[in-house]
Amino acid sequence: MDLYLFQLINQFAGKWFWLDSLGVFFAKYFEYVLVFCLILFLFLNFKKRWRIIVQALLSAVLARLVIVNFIRCLWQRPRPFIENNINLLLDYPNKASFPSGHAAFYFAISTIVFLYNKKAGVLFFIASFLISLARVFVGIHWPSDILVGAFIGILVGWLGWLVRSGKQRIYYQNSH
Repeated sequence: MDLYLFQLINQFAGKWFWLDSLGVFFAKYFEYVLVFCLILFLFLNFKKRWRIIVQALLSAVLARLVIVNFIRCLWQRPRPFIENNINLLLDYPNKASFPSGHAAFYFAISTIVFLYNKKAGVLFFIASFLISLARVFVGIHWPSDILVGAFIGILVGWLGWLVRSGKQRIYYQNSH
């Protein structure tokens, strides 16, 4: 199933220059646009939003650097371009692909933003999805890498939000 979904997405790579350029942009550079939007989101109302940004970044770093790296130590799954004759559009190191660190990182940020601001959160989720889908399109991730990475990011973001909102409730109850 993973191979079938991968081929379904990757089959269009290498056919049209405009689509390849779009895929490479979303896979490699769009994450910088997302980070810029996060910074812009912060500065639109700094006093209120700096905690959201810190929480989003902590969740993203926990998801990417701790959980994803731990799983990769346990399971060294090769990237699609190692095992198959595929349309590879990006040079990428031959490191373990499962789960996707990009998906975990950006879906964790999207979850935190969504839990505080639904409209901005939906935009962040769309951006995270585009980044993740593009990474399959360019040939550096399997669909299941993305799915599990997104799940980890959403779970870590949601748990981080629960912990933070629980602390706020305790503080509020103790101060009144």
